[in-house]
Amino acid sequence: MGADRDREGQLPVGQGREACAGTGRRIGVFICHCGSNIAGSVDVRRAAETVRGLRGVACATDYGYMCSDPGQALIRQSIAEQGLDGIVVAACSPSMHEATFRRAAEAAGLNPYRVEIANIREQCSWVHQEDREKATQKAIALIASLVEKVRGDDPLEPLGTPVTRRLLVIGGGIAGMTVALEVADAGYEVILVERGAELGGRLRQIRETYAALTPLAAPLQTLIERVREHPRIRVLLGSEVESASGYVGSFTVTVRPAAGANAPGGYRSEADPAGGTQHEVGAIVVATGYELIPLSRLGEYGGGRVADVVDALEFERLLAQEVPRRPSDGRVPRRVAFVQCAGSRDPEHGVPYCSKVCCLYTAKQALLYRQRVPDGEAVVFVIDVRTGGRRYEEFVQRAMEEGHVLYLRGKVAKVFRQGDQVIVWGVDTLAGRNVEVAADLVVLAAAVVPSAGAAELGRRLRATTDELGFFREAHPKLRPVESLTAGIFLAGAAQAPKDIAETVSQAEAAAAKVLGLFSRPELVQEPTVATVLQELCAGCGLCVSACPYEARSLNARLRVAEVNAALCQGCGACVVACPNKACVVRNWRPEQTLAMVGAVLGEVQ
Repeated sequence: MGADRDREGQLPVGQGREACAGTGRRIGVFICHCGSNIAGSVDVRRAAETVRGLRGVACATDYGYMCSDPGQALIRQSIAEQGLDGIVVAACSPSMHEATFRRAAEAAGLNPYRVEIANIREQCSWVHQEDREKATQKAIALIASLVEKVRGDDPLEPLGTPVTRRLLVIGGGIAGMTVALEVADAGYEVILVERGAELGGRLRQIRETYAALTPLAAPLQTLIERVREHPRIRVLLGSEVESASGYVGSFTVTVRPAAGANAPGGYRSEADPAGGTQHEVGAIVVATGYELIPLSRLGEYGGGRVADVVDALEFERLLAQEVPRRPSDGRVPRRVAFVQCAGSRDPEHGVPYCSKVCCLYTAKQALLYRQRVPDGEAVVFVIDVRTGGRRYEEFVQRAMEEGHVLYLRGKVAKVFRQGDQVIVWGVDTLAGRNVEVAADLVVLAAAVVPSAGAAELGRRLRATTDELGFFREAHPKLRPVESLTAGIFLAGAAQAPKDIAETVSQAEAAAAKVLGLFSRPELVQEPTVATVLQELCAGCGLCVSACPYEARSLNARLRVAEVNAALCQGCGACVVACPNKACVVRNWRPEQTLAMVGAVLGEVQ
């Protein structure tokens, strides 16, 4: 058994190293079977034999799972024993294991930027499962192209940039205050910018949470006081972000007074009324919250036309009274009709998405109304009830059973005034008949939409918003609190409709990301960025306007383009724009690309 294993006791002879040969740059090729994911379509042994004869290839071998510990040990040992100065791993997508193989190579003393991945799984094996010969030929071509790229790769070192350990939070609601306190309690300075005249956001308009019916006023006031009194938090009320420049770890943000906003006394509001102030920060958290779709856009429901048609936040204000009274004449409403999905899930008249929180706050409001007006009647029109969350389904059942709230499954067609009542026309889809309800008050569960100015703020920050105006996360599952711009994080309903618990959870997650950023001595950035060959640069400035990251500028004295490496993302737009080919991306030089094309076409021996 011992004779069948290599020196490390892990590598079977049948899948071990091959003898190396060759002169000049010594490149090793390692081809992964990936079980049957690759080997089921590609003749990996034949591919290894073929690429062994390519220019510069010192050794080539195949193994069952290159990403496994034995596979990585094979790579490390081959680098050490064969004196390799570049390697190509033919395996799955580089997004899966490029970092894994680069770490393995670096551990063996090889510069990690002389490691390339040939994707022969997603780009070859999986798309040619019915033609083994074609899959094998394509795999050989892909490997050959990456061998040519490695031949031209330079040893690079990661770029280090300093970190300004100060946070800017935009929005003074529950999300913004939570982030500010988490980061400030960890010992870092926080600047909290709030457009309104006071902290608290929408939570000031909500009396109780749903499910538990817990009063919010006292804990909210405690949270506000903690923010106001914290020695490391500067609160800028009646202020908004005018502009932002820089990059992760080093942003310069200009804050100006918001139009028509006056901060009351007692707060440390430091916005300069003459034109704003600049702040150097290392990270930004966007927590701008939400608004409800204007009632004027819900004309078919009487919104903006009938005085006794209100939205949920207005009804919260009415419930704050000992007995709610309707706006038109101050009478106690004896029947209240609640209309769900008013503007939600309605791409023709409103928004296409579900606003997520409406089903539960409507159940809460109907239950509270029945408690304040015991002889009153609550009728809820729903398309369906969505109650994702712990104890949420039970809470809706409580409203139905304890509060005797009547739920009708159907869509409301029209709401209008008739005499001193508000008539609701709808359809009971379970009974299959039309329904007419004469109510004293109608409450619309209006769609949750982004805060006003969110899209414009996104443009100022260079943080992408979607077509609806919500801030877009980098990845919905893997990076849910990061924006597409490094160093800018998201919290709360600025990203999508959320309830209080989810908002607080995301705010704490965003704070954790910021603290992780601030804990580093410096930021490390990939060195595969653009550079300028000054002897070819004519100073035309075309690359400056082409750069989407504002990473380029013209040196007025030398009349050549310069690159801010901390901002550059290596997209290559400048390379395309430059007429003199003075712009290049490190390890993606034109001659490398042409050599790769030649290898694919079979022009390289």
